[in-house]
Amino acid sequence: MASSYPDLTGFKALSFDCYGTLIDWETGIENALRPLVSQLPPSHPWKTSPPAAAMQRLEDISTSHEARTPTIPYNELLVMSLSDLAREMGLPLPDSVSEPFGNAVGMWRAFPDTVAGLQKLARHYKLAILSNVDNASMAATLDRQLRPARFDAVYTAQDIGSYKPARANFEYLFGHAKKDLGVDWQAGELLHVARSLPCDHVPAKELGLRSVWISRGGDKAGREGVGGKLERYKDSTAFEWRFDTIGDFADEVERQFAAKKS
Repeated sequence: MASSYPDLTGFKALSFDCYGTLIDWETGIENALRPLVSQLPPSHPWKTSPPAAAMQRLEDISTSHEARTPTIPYNELLVMSLSDLAREMGLPLPDSVSEPFGNAVGMWRAFPDTVAGLQKLARHYKLAILSNVDNASMAATLDRQLRPARFDAVYTAQDIGSYKPARANFEYLFGHAKKDLGVDWQAGELLHVARSLPCDHVPAKELGLRSVWISRGGDKAGREGVGGKLERYKDSTAFEWRFDTIGDFADEVERQFAAKKS
């Protein structure tokens, strides 16, 4: 039976966003924010479970810091952002909360479908990561959360000196994919796979990079999280595929490659 999806078998490599796409970033942030949000008075609009408004405000603060101070490593930037959020809340921020928060990224869990999905995809493509985190957090994630999946290349904001959606991050990916992996994105050999609409899919459209949206429920009203509302970004994104999970994406890839052999 023919697939209803466009062909996925012509690519040589996949580049992935990591946190939010492969790793459950939002649960990690929720758990880290709860000790702070719990100190708010019951009437405060940010005292909710999950702390969606506080998460969005933290994301807005972090995005501002990423643009203004692009060379600060992500683990340090997280602490700065949390300090700003606590100040806005009028709450003290003890070291017992701020320090673990900055160092927690590498402990955030992979989605249940991630590792098996990556192992399937590795049968057909080279795999790379393009992430907005620091090297220490990424090393911990690769070692503790994504094993036994393996990547052929990993590029971080700390290596690049800026944060997505900066064009420089994607230009770094393109140059290194060609040099390190022998993959030419301009020849249509690279496919980008990501959750975040503003950080990944908007620049992908601007650059002409083909992409897959791993929506993680974000296509449904009320479940967009901090990955962006499709209604807001529908005219500035051009992803050609949408899957709920990496597992679903990997299964479709397997179906298409199997169909080619039959």
